[in-house]
Amino acid sequence: MKALVEFIARSLVDHPQMVEVKQVDGEQSIIVELKVAPEDMGKVIGKQGRIAKAMRTIVKASAVKQNKRVVVEIIE
Repeated sequence: MKALVEFIARSLVDHPQMVEVKQVDGEQSIIVELKVAPEDMGKVIGKQGRIAKAMRTIVKASAVKQNKRVVVEIIE
């Protein structure tokens, strides 16, 4: 999950070297924290959160194969 979120985020932003992704694994869920440069926040979130929602949808679809629940958090 971490690699997938990192790949998508680096493809979207102007400063790919500033992208940080942390993954916290639980028994039934995975939390993925995405941190980007402040000026790139709009690019990752998108208008009305459309890009963030699409990213979460892709990651959730990938997690179904592992029978896990995934939460993607975009933090500053």
